[in-house]
Amino acid sequence: MKRVAMLLFPGVQALDVSGPLDVFAEANAFVPPGQGYQVVTLAAPPLPLRASNGQWLGADFSLEQGLAADILLVPGGPKLPEETPSAELLDWLRTACAQAPRYGSICTGAFLLGHAGLLDGRRVTTHWSDARRLAERFPQAQVEPDRIHVRDGALATSAGVTAGIDLALALVAEDHGAAVALSVAKRLLVVAQRQGGQSQFSPFLQAPADETSPVARIQRHVQENLDQPLGVPQLAAEVAMSPRSFARIFVREAGVTPAEFVQRARIDAARGLLEGSDLALKVIAWRCGFGSAARMRRVFVQRLGVTPSEYRERFRRA
Repeated sequence: MKRVAMLLFPGVQALDVSGPLDVFAEANAFVPPGQGYQVVTLAAPPLPLRASNGQWLGADFSLEQGLAADILLVPGGPKLPEETPSAELLDWLRTACAQAPRYGSICTGAFLLGHAGLLDGRRVTTHWSDARRLAERFPQAQVEPDRIHVRDGALATSAGVTAGIDLALALVAEDHGAAVALSVAKRLLVVAQRQGGQSQFSPFLQAPADETSPVARIQRHVQENLDQPLGVPQLAAEVAMSPRSFARIFVREAGVTPAEFVQRARIDAARGLLEGSDLALKVIAWRCGFGSAARMRRVFVQRLGVTPSEYRERFRRA
């Protein structure tokens, strides 16, 4: 019997806790007695504590009891990217993770591990909207923003919220095989292994900091003229700049090359049409500047990990 311990703290995301723990609890129905999981929760007093959704949560054990775990998981919380954890909690994390054969985080729980120095030199992920901040705050970590979950030795990290279920299913598959993980996924009405990465859930484009800048003008021009040629010479001419100066300033202010921005804009526009219209794929491809449905398909598979048809099936609005 393996013990799965989940750390709790005020402001924790309740689904980060309950989703993975349900996976391990359900797995017990598909393995021989005594070979499954004991699910426990840990927290520092006072208890109960309130989750970010207002729910009150109790814990099975306090941190002072020094409970050993085979799998130790740290869930996320909306405030973790801005908070600095207590020295006592970080000391506890370092000791507990050093003793656990497997440990990891769900969503922004990676920030707690980062503060404890447990991400240095490791491949990790977190929720797409916090991935850049994680990389900036812990530059020695190798953040992979498009992954649903990442395993690097004993460390396992997952993307946002429901990706904790994906991570737990992967750990169950390690212990008991893919068939057991699939049975648990069917019981919970989730997929055993998602296609694609986080990019399919996140917007590629971010609003510019200065809406009056030449870069912001070009970004608006791109989004309004996706079916037109949008190379550096054409874009530079729109703001009366030389191509070389334009490309340099664009990268400095936007953080990506003009070509990368154009492709992101085309992908986001196509995603909107796939979600909210019945237009044929070739029409969407033409309107968004891909030229053909085949090229749009190649870009979607390369950037999102799914085809346009798969994306429409998954995200289409009624």
